[in-house]
Order: sequence, then C-alpha cells, then structure tokens
Amino acid sequence: MWTVIYIAPTARIAERIKQKLSEEGFLVQVRGINLSKNQFEILVPAGEVEEVQEVLNSILHR
Repeated sequence: MWTVIYIAPTARIAERIKQKLSEEGFLVQVRGINLSKNQFEILVPAGEVEEVQEVLNSILHR
C-alpha cells in the first residue's frame, strides 16, 4: 500500500524529491492531484514512511 508523505507545489519540486529519495534507495511515485493548481503527491510504500520522512526532512531543509 502506498502512502502520501508530501504534497509538492510544482512538478519540478516533485521530481526533485522523487530523484533524491530514489537515490537513497526508496521506491517513490508521483501523482498529480490538482493539475489546475499544479499540486503533486509524493507516495512511498507504507512500510518505509518513517525512514522516508527523516530523509525528506533533510531534503526539504537544505
């Protein structure tokens, strides 16, 4: 089961996050949720949420 861990405000940010998490070895999906507002969900497997959140925090606060 996939879990949303972040909603990115642009496709560029969503792809950057996906790339960084993938480089760390995580499975990642990006799904457009509101294309008129250009919002994108970042999803990861439910079993990896805690680990991914730690890595995501370091990505977002660089």
